[in-house]
Amino acid sequence: MKSVTAEGMGTLSVFEAGRDVPFDIKRIYYIHGAPAGVQRGGHAHKALRQVLWCPYGSILIRLDDGVEKTEVLLDDPARGLIVEHYMWREMIWQQADSVLCVAADSYYDADDYIRDYDVFKRLVKSGGTEA
Repeated sequence: MKSVTAEGMGTLSVFEAGRDVPFDIKRIYYIHGAPAGVQRGGHAHKALRQVLWCPYGSILIRLDDGVEKTEVLLDDPARGLIVEHYMWREMIWQQADSVLCVAADSYYDADDYIRDYDVFKRLVKSGGTEA
C-alpha cells in the first residue's frame, strides 16, 4: 500500500480500486476479536478476488493454488495481499485481537465458495469445470 508518514503524526496508508488493486471493490468486511491460534478460512472461491490487510496485530496467511503452497505474514498495516480466485486460503491468528480486513470484488455468494479441499484439487486439475 502507498504510505505517507507525517513526523510525529503517524502514517496514512491507502490503496485505490482500479489503480493499486486490479479490480473494483464491491464489499468490505473485517474479522476481529479472535484469540491467538485461531484458524479461519479453509476454503477457496471460484470467482471472487480479494485484497487482505491487517491494520492491527499479526495474521499468517497460508495460500495453496493446487500446485504450490506459500505463507505470507500480515503484520504491517501498510502491507496488503491480493488473493485471486481458485486459491485455497487459511488464516491463522498469531496475536490475540488481530484484525483482518478484506476488500472483495463481488457481493457475497455462497455458491462461489469451495469448502472441500479434495473438490478444490479436482477443480484446479480440471481447469475449473465441475465433473
